[in-house]
Amino acid sequence: MSAFDPPEDSPTPAEDPFRRIAADLPRAAVGRLSLYYRELHRLVAAGTTSVNSRELGKLVDVSPAVVRRDLSSLGSVGRRGVGYRPGELMERIGKLLGSGIRWKVILIGVGSLGDALLRYRGFEQLGFHLAAAFDNDRDKIGRKIGGVRIEDYGLIEGICAAVQPDLGILAVPVDSAPEVADKLASIGVSGILNFTPMTIKLPRRVAVINVDLASELQRLAFAVHANR
Repeated sequence: MSAFDPPEDSPTPAEDPFRRIAADLPRAAVGRLSLYYRELHRLVAAGTTSVNSRELGKLVDVSPAVVRRDLSSLGSVGRRGVGYRPGELMERIGKLLGSGIRWKVILIGVGSLGDALLRYRGFEQLGFHLAAAFDNDRDKIGRKIGGVRIEDYGLIEGICAAVQPDLGILAVPVDSAPEVADKLASIGVSGILNFTPMTIKLPRRVAVINVDLASELQRLAFAVHANR
Protein backbone atom coordinates (compact mmCIF):
# COMPACT_ATOMS: atom_id res chain seq x y z
CA MET A 1 0.00 0.00 0.00
CA SER A 2 1.39 3.43 -0.95
CA ALA A 3 1.11 6.63 1.09
CA PHE A 4 -1.74 7.69 -1.17
CA ASP A 5 -3.90 4.60 -0.66
CA PRO A 6 -7.05 4.64 1.52
CA PRO A 7 -7.88 1.75 3.86
CA GLU A 8 -8.80 -1.46 2.05
CA ASP A 9 -11.95 -2.32 4.03
CA SER A 10 -14.50 -0.82 1.61
CA PRO A 11 -15.60 -1.47 -1.97
CA THR A 12 -14.50 0.81 -4.78
CA PRO A 13 -16.99 3.10 -6.57
CA ALA A 14 -17.21 0.66 -9.47
CA GLU A 15 -18.43 -2.06 -7.07
CA ASP A 16 -21.18 0.06 -5.48
CA PRO A 17 -24.48 -1.89 -5.72
CA PHE A 18 -26.58 1.26 -5.24
CA ARG A 19 -25.36 3.07 -8.37
CA ARG A 20 -28.35 2.10 -10.52
CA ILE A 21 -30.83 3.34 -7.90
CA ALA A 22 -28.88 6.56 -7.38
CA ALA A 23 -28.85 7.31 -11.12
CA ASP A 24 -32.66 7.57 -11.12
CA LEU A 25 -32.98 9.85 -8.10
CA PRO A 26 -34.05 13.48 -8.67
CA ARG A 27 -31.42 16.01 -7.60
CA ALA A 28 -33.75 17.47 -4.94
CA ALA A 29 -34.16 14.03 -3.36
CA VAL A 30 -30.39 13.53 -3.34
CA GLY A 31 -30.01 16.84 -1.52
CA ARG A 32 -32.56 15.85 1.11
CA LEU A 33 -31.00 12.41 1.59
CA SER A 34 -27.68 14.12 2.24
CA LEU A 35 -29.36 16.22 4.95
CA TYR A 36 -30.96 13.13 6.51
CA TYR A 37 -27.55 11.47 6.48
CA ARG A 38 -26.00 14.41 8.34
CA GLU A 39 -28.72 14.48 10.98
CA LEU A 40 -28.61 10.70 11.44
CA HIS A 41 -24.89 10.97 12.19
CA ARG A 42 -25.79 13.35 15.02
CA LEU A 43 -28.55 11.09 16.32
CA VAL A 44 -26.24 8.07 16.34
CA ALA A 45 -23.55 10.07 18.15
CA ALA A 46 -26.17 11.09 20.74
CA GLY A 47 -27.15 7.46 21.31
CA THR A 48 -30.65 7.75 19.80
CA THR A 49 -32.08 4.30 19.05
CA SER A 50 -35.19 5.21 17.05
CA VAL A 51 -36.45 8.09 14.91
CA ASN A 52 -39.68 8.45 12.94
CA SER A 53 -40.45 10.34 9.73
CA ARG A 54 -42.00 13.27 11.60
CA GLU A 55 -38.93 13.74 13.79
CA LEU A 56 -36.49 13.35 10.90
CA GLY A 57 -38.55 15.73 8.74
CA LYS A 58 -38.56 18.34 11.49
CA LEU A 59 -34.76 18.24 11.65
CA VAL A 60 -34.44 19.16 7.95
CA ASP A 61 -37.68 21.16 7.58
CA VAL A 62 -39.67 18.84 5.30
CA SER A 63 -42.95 16.98 5.80
CA PRO A 64 -43.14 13.37 7.06
CA ALA A 65 -44.66 12.39 3.69
CA VAL A 66 -41.60 13.72 1.85
CA VAL A 67 -39.29 11.82 4.22
CA ARG A 68 -41.18 8.56 3.63
CA ARG A 69 -41.15 9.09 -0.14
CA ASP A 70 -37.42 9.79 -0.18
CA LEU A 71 -36.63 6.79 1.98
CA SER A 72 -38.76 4.48 -0.17
CA SER A 73 -35.86 4.45 -2.65
CA LEU A 74 -33.91 2.44 -0.07
CA GLY A 75 -36.31 -0.48 -0.15
CA SER A 76 -37.81 -1.85 3.06
CA VAL A 77 -36.58 0.28 5.96
CA GLY A 78 -38.24 1.13 9.23
CA ARG A 79 -41.34 -0.30 10.90
CA ARG A 80 -44.81 1.23 11.01
CA GLY A 81 -45.49 2.68 14.45
CA VAL A 82 -41.88 2.16 15.51
CA GLY A 83 -39.80 4.24 13.10
CA TYR A 84 -36.26 3.81 11.85
CA ARG A 85 -33.10 2.70 13.54
CA PRO A 86 -30.72 5.65 12.99
CA GLY A 87 -27.58 3.55 12.53
CA GLU A 88 -29.15 1.19 10.02
CA LEU A 89 -30.82 4.03 8.10
CA MET A 90 -27.60 6.05 8.04
CA GLU A 91 -25.73 3.08 6.58
CA ARG A 92 -28.33 2.54 3.83
CA ILE A 93 -28.40 6.22 2.87
CA GLY A 94 -24.61 6.33 2.93
CA LYS A 95 -24.39 3.47 0.47
CA LEU A 96 -26.94 5.10 -1.81
CA LEU A 97 -25.06 8.41 -1.77
CA GLY A 98 -21.71 6.73 -2.35
CA SER A 99 -20.50 7.46 1.17
CA GLY A 100 -20.44 3.78 2.07
CA ILE A 101 -17.43 3.31 -0.19
CA ARG A 102 -14.00 4.88 -0.18
CA TRP A 103 -13.51 7.76 -2.60
CA LYS A 104 -10.00 9.02 -3.31
CA VAL A 105 -10.02 12.81 -3.45
CA ILE A 106 -7.37 15.32 -4.49
CA LEU A 107 -7.39 19.03 -3.72
CA ILE A 108 -6.03 21.63 -6.15
CA GLY A 109 -5.17 24.98 -4.61
CA VAL A 110 -4.00 25.38 -1.01
CA GLY A 111 -4.92 28.97 -0.32
CA SER A 112 -7.08 29.99 2.65
CA LEU A 113 -10.03 27.84 1.54
CA GLY A 114 -7.88 24.87 0.57
CA ASP A 115 -6.05 25.06 3.89
CA ALA A 116 -9.37 24.98 5.76
CA LEU A 117 -10.62 22.02 3.72
CA LEU A 118 -7.47 20.03 4.47
CA ARG A 119 -7.97 20.63 8.19
CA TYR A 120 -11.62 19.53 8.12
CA ARG A 121 -11.93 16.16 9.89
CA GLY A 122 -15.36 15.18 8.56
CA PHE A 123 -14.31 13.89 5.12
CA GLU A 124 -12.96 10.54 6.31
CA GLN A 125 -16.08 9.91 8.38
CA LEU A 126 -18.18 10.20 5.23
CA GLY A 127 -15.92 7.99 3.12
CA PHE A 128 -13.76 10.63 1.39
CA HIS A 129 -10.02 10.02 1.61
CA LEU A 130 -7.96 13.13 0.84
CA ALA A 131 -5.07 11.45 -0.92
CA ALA A 132 -3.06 14.48 -2.06
CA ALA A 133 -3.13 18.24 -2.39
CA PHE A 134 -1.47 20.31 -5.13
CA ASP A 135 -0.23 23.88 -5.41
CA ASN A 136 2.36 25.79 -7.44
CA ASP A 137 3.62 27.89 -4.51
CA ARG A 138 7.16 26.74 -3.70
CA ASP A 139 6.74 27.82 -0.08
CA LYS A 140 3.84 25.38 0.36
CA ILE A 141 5.10 22.37 -1.60
CA GLY A 142 6.34 19.62 0.72
CA ARG A 143 4.41 20.85 3.76
CA LYS A 144 1.70 18.78 5.41
CA ILE A 145 -1.67 20.18 6.42
CA GLY A 146 -4.14 17.95 8.20
CA GLY A 147 -1.83 15.02 7.49
CA VAL A 148 -1.94 15.61 3.72
CA ARG A 149 1.27 16.45 1.87
CA ILE A 150 1.16 19.35 -0.59
CA GLU A 151 2.58 18.27 -3.94
CA ASP A 152 3.93 20.26 -6.87
CA TYR A 153 1.07 20.88 -9.31
CA GLY A 154 3.56 20.45 -12.16
CA LEU A 155 3.85 16.77 -11.17
CA ILE A 156 0.10 16.11 -10.99
CA GLU A 157 -0.04 13.67 -13.91
CA GLY A 158 2.61 11.34 -12.52
CA ILE A 159 1.31 11.48 -8.96
CA CYS A 160 -2.28 10.88 -10.04
CA ALA A 161 -1.18 7.88 -12.09
CA ALA A 162 -0.28 6.34 -8.73
CA VAL A 163 -3.15 7.81 -6.71
CA GLN A 164 -5.90 7.17 -9.29
CA PRO A 165 -8.26 9.73 -7.72
CA ASP A 166 -12.03 9.53 -8.16
CA LEU A 167 -12.85 13.13 -7.24
CA GLY A 168 -11.17 16.51 -7.28
CA ILE A 169 -11.75 19.70 -5.28
CA LEU A 170 -11.00 22.90 -7.15
CA ALA A 171 -9.94 25.82 -4.92
CA VAL A 172 -7.75 27.77 -7.35
CA PRO A 173 -7.92 31.40 -8.58
CA VAL A 174 -10.79 31.86 -11.02
CA ASP A 175 -8.50 32.54 -13.99
CA SER A 176 -6.90 29.11 -13.56
CA ALA A 177 -10.13 27.18 -13.09
CA PRO A 178 -10.90 26.12 -16.72
CA GLU A 179 -7.37 24.90 -17.40
CA VAL A 180 -7.12 23.00 -14.11
CA ALA A 181 -10.58 21.46 -14.58
CA ASP A 182 -9.57 20.26 -18.05
CA LYS A 183 -6.42 18.76 -16.54
CA LEU A 184 -8.42 16.88 -13.91
CA ALA A 185 -10.73 15.51 -16.58
CA SER A 186 -7.75 14.40 -18.69
CA ILE A 187 -6.21 12.42 -15.82
CA GLY A 188 -9.42 10.49 -15.22
CA VAL A 189 -11.14 12.30 -12.36
CA SER A 190 -14.85 11.42 -12.44
CA GLY A 191 -16.22 14.36 -10.46
CA ILE A 192 -15.17 17.88 -9.48
CA LEU A 193 -16.33 20.07 -6.62
CA ASN A 194 -15.64 23.56 -7.93
CA PHE A 195 -15.28 26.35 -5.37
CA THR A 196 -14.29 29.02 -7.89
CA PRO A 197 -16.87 31.69 -8.87
CA MET A 198 -17.08 30.32 -12.40
CA THR A 199 -19.38 27.67 -13.84
CA ILE A 200 -17.19 24.83 -15.10
CA LYS A 201 -18.40 22.80 -18.07
CA LEU A 202 -16.77 19.50 -18.95
CA PRO A 203 -17.68 16.35 -20.90
CA ARG A 204 -20.73 14.59 -19.45
CA ARG A 205 -18.57 11.75 -18.15
CA VAL A 206 -17.22 14.19 -15.53
CA ALA A 207 -19.76 15.34 -12.93
CA VAL A 208 -19.30 18.94 -11.76
CA ILE A 209 -20.82 20.63 -8.73
CA ASN A 210 -20.24 24.39 -8.75
CA VAL A 211 -20.20 26.01 -5.30
CA ASP A 212 -20.02 29.81 -5.42
CA LEU A 213 -19.88 30.92 -1.79
CA ALA A 214 -20.61 34.56 -2.65
CA SER A 215 -23.73 33.54 -4.59
CA GLU A 216 -24.86 31.36 -1.68
CA LEU A 217 -24.48 34.34 0.66
CA GLN A 218 -26.50 36.41 -1.81
CA ARG A 219 -29.26 33.79 -1.75
CA LEU A 220 -29.19 33.84 2.04
CA ALA A 221 -29.40 37.64 2.14
CA PHE A 222 -32.39 37.51 -0.23
CA ALA A 223 -34.13 34.94 1.98
CA VAL A 224 -33.57 37.09 5.06
CA HIS A 225 -34.73 40.21 3.23
CA ALA A 226 -37.86 38.47 1.93
CA ASN A 227 -38.82 37.36 5.44
CA ARG A 228 -38.69 40.86 6.89
